[in-house]
Amino acid sequence: MHDLMIIMTLCSFFLTIGFIFWRPHVNEAIPATVGAFFVLLSGSVSLADLGQITGTISGAAITIMATIVMAIVLESFGFFYWAAELLTRKAKGSGIRLFWLTNLFCFLMTLFVNNDGSILITTPILLLLLKNMGLKNDQKIPYLLSGALIATAASAPIGVSNIVNLIALKIVHMDLYMHTAMMFIPASLGLVLLTTLLFLTFYRILPKKLPDVKQWNFIPGSHPLKEVVQNDNRNKFMRNILLFVFFVRISLFAASYFHFPISFMAVIGSSLLLAWRWIYLKISPADMIKKTPWYILIFAFSMYVIIYGLNNIGLTKWLVELLQPLISSSLLNASVFMGILLSILSNLFNNHPALMVGTLSIMDMGLDPLTLKIAYLASVIGSDIGALLLPIGTLATLMWIHIVRKGGVKISWGQYLKVTSLVIPITVIFTLVILSYWVSWIF
Repeated sequence: MHDLMIIMTLCSFFLTIGFIFWRPHVNEAIPATVGAFFVLLSGSVSLADLGQITGTISGAAITIMATIVMAIVLESFGFFYWAAELLTRKAKGSGIRLFWLTNLFCFLMTLFVNNDGSILITTPILLLLLKNMGLKNDQKIPYLLSGALIATAASAPIGVSNIVNLIALKIVHMDLYMHTAMMFIPASLGLVLLTTLLFLTFYRILPKKLPDVKQWNFIPGSHPLKEVVQNDNRNKFMRNILLFVFFVRISLFAASYFHFPISFMAVIGSSLLLAWRWIYLKISPADMIKKTPWYILIFAFSMYVIIYGLNNIGLTKWLVELLQPLISSSLLNASVFMGILLSILSNLFNNHPALMVGTLSIMDMGLDPLTLKIAYLASVIGSDIGALLLPIGTLATLMWIHIVRKGGVKISWGQYLKVTSLVIPITVIFTLVILSYWVSWIF
């Protein structure tokens, strides 16, 4: 009976991951839910375990959903189209300048929303922007690929930009404030290096001078912001919206510092933005029921059920026995070994289950508090940055590939790997080493 439980749990995991890789355009909540059902059926996760799982992921899920609601509201205001126009004007006809601006834009969108939301927002805008410029397929790739890599990797500096990071934070009993204090500088330096490496890689094919841009007409006449668009105060209005979102994000860290639930603060912020839209545009919050991607909650819960099953059949125990001597020997080893391990696991099995398995494993290693924190943060670097080596490493990159192909831009696995094999390993090792020295210095 025990052997059957192990076989069913392992098959559920591999079949779930395999289906997500095989059919990335299919809603990932569907295979995850089916896999979780069979894990429950196997008995490796009990009904009592479901209560603990719910308590672990609920705060993270609420926080992420609240930020997605804010992104939907920003779209209602026409913010993202305004940002695309702004990018074009600021580029001043320079393809080099546009490269740095688009990467900055993707970085900021991840900080303000989250990595998956940033991909869903920035990729269609970049496709539209590049199409409007009349660039060739090969000339579009540097902007689209670098933007996707930066948007996904940008979830590393602050834990609130990725649902799996927030779940892992809950598991290791670490608050958002401490995560950011220890991680922001190393991860940001890693992102600077990544962007620089991408620039050097793409420099030869980046258009030095952009074609003359046609007249932008992003916002149709029936758009609720028509009067604002025609008004000189449009830029001021958009800046005010952006400042509000920025203060909401800052409030999450303040809430973490004062041990106030960040999920409550996120809900308060999104509710205020919804009220602002209701007053200004007369759009009822009821549309959020249809527009919000609730399947993310189902996916996160189902995936954690599967990982909990793997934990209960002894997978994490095996990893503990294998890694504990290496991880506990020094802070540098803890950072480098956990980061590389999570990079490998993320590219094999996707970063969501990889980070959950890694986090559950380090909790059972009996590490001292500082080494535990280093090992966790290194795991995040591996799952957020190292996972980008292959397109299947993150759900964000899987979605990105689907969006760019739908947008008529052809990017093969060979083209993707030709870039990531050069920039990702260097960036991961650099960031992991900086992390260990940074944490040693501040503590």
